[in-house]
Amino acid sequence: MSDLALPLSGTHVDLRDFAVKPTRIARRDIQSIAAARNYSSDWTWAFDNYMPIILDVAREYSLRRHLEIGGGRKPLFTPEQMEALGFDITVNDISARELDFAPQGYSKVVCDIASQEAPTILGEGRYDLAYCQMVMEHVADVRQMWRNIHAVLAPGGVAISFFPTLYAPPFVINNLIPENLSRRLLEFFFPHRKEDGLYPKFPALYDCCFSNEDKIVPVLKGIGFSQVTVLPFWGYNYFSKIPVLKQIDAAFTRIARARDWRIVSSFAFVIATK
Repeated sequence: MSDLALPLSGTHVDLRDFAVKPTRIARRDIQSIAAARNYSSDWTWAFDNYMPIILDVAREYSLRRHLEIGGGRKPLFTPEQMEALGFDITVNDISARELDFAPQGYSKVVCDIASQEAPTILGEGRYDLAYCQMVMEHVADVRQMWRNIHAVLAPGGVAISFFPTLYAPPFVINNLIPENLSRRLLEFFFPHRKEDGLYPKFPALYDCCFSNEDKIVPVLKGIGFSQVTVLPFWGYNYFSKIPVLKQIDAAFTRIARARDWRIVSSFAFVIATK
């Protein structure tokens, strides 16, 4: 498969089709963009469509200057894809070691996205689009993180965050038991999550990690975001190797998803416009 092709729900998408070009046509809102991708609250949709949603938003709003937060060793777009799409991408991470693993070709900035100094280090008003995947659950002060994201976005800029939510059972367990034990359990069932693997585990705190609009929207509106969209998801594969428990959990997840029980959702997209 070409470096420019993206696997999406069994099809291949040529990323060159998504190159950002100025447009004068009426722009779709975020809900319409998600609907066009047949938004489903099943968790697999979230993982299949995280990159496509970013591409759709970037193209729809002509957003070229990107900040990937917590991109670490494996940024979302390869340098070849970045060039083909016409994106200018800065990859941020709190760990210089993680950024050292990333390929050359990006601007790289080491800083804590939730620190008071982050807007100065990253550049206030410098970016059109900021995004992160599985990062916010590791941040101690997510409200400060959102304030910093707002500060580094240009007017009209968009932020997209994809994160796990409370109170899904696996994340409650992860939050309650000691880090050393949760790490050993995760690495036992999912060897690729080891420290030297592709997706190592980092301590999770789950501050402000909810899919309930009543908890998320007022925080972001208070910071200054003009529009906030929350897309919830249910499901995961953490219990897939545990007989009986996986069947019980799957039945509960189906009920929770059908009844829109946000308190036990598993993941969320939060998309906010400055």
